Amino acid sequence: MEFDPRDRAVYLPETGTLVCADLHVGRDATSDVEFRVGEHEDLTERFEALLDRYDPAEVVVAGDLLHSFDRIPTGATATVRALAGIAADSGCRMVVTPGNHDTMLEELWDGQIETECAVGEEADADDSSVVVTHGHVEPESDAAWYVVGHDHPTIEIEGVRRPCYLYGPDQYDGSGVLMLPSFSRLPAGIRVNGLSASEFQSPLVTDVGSLRPIVHDDKSCEVHEFPTLRRLRRFL
Repeated sequence: MEFDPRDRAVYLPETGTLVCADLHVGRDATSDVEFRVGEHEDLTERFEALLDRYDPAEVVVAGDLLHSFDRIPTGATATVRALAGIAADSGCRMVVTPGNHDTMLEELWDGQIETECAVGEEADADDSSVVVTHGHVEPESDAAWYVVGHDHPTIEIEGVRRPCYLYGPDQYDGSGVLMLPSFSRLPAGIRVNGLSASEFQSPLVTDVGSLRPIVHDDKSCEVHEFPTLRRLRRFL
């Protein structure tokens, strides 16, 4: 599967699809901090920059568009509407695949909702099909690759934690998995350095050692692809 990782999102050139996961809109308002931390501006400006760069045919949010389970926090409505407006202005359709946090999604999002979004040609798992879903439950659709979020992976290298993508062919029932970091900068994320498969929340992770961390350096715009965690852990 070809993909271009950038700013905690990923572009799939074969289908013209931009995928981002775990925006957690409203996390700012529910955080235990005295001052807001600019969630609305950060999410909308970065989202618009990605659409300007790639001009995708569609954008898929791989779950947890919202953060709060039981209420719509102050400002969340404006942020979601702004994101939808940016997509509409760019001429691309926007699809949300609900995550475990999205219990109130239909109260706020009137756009397209799909539990699992097939972004390539529908095909059997031994073809090149790609399904985007949040990743908190086992998928119902067969696909060659699953693009997911949910766990917010980070990797610590030389004492610095960085958001990372996890890439693993033959990861789930013979299919590959690409796990995205949280698009929101607010969640701390899980440190994958020493995690076992049972410590991941996503059931799609079955062989941690075969996962390859990928880090996009926002300052240099370089992509750093590391060996599998099985090999990399010898040096971490």
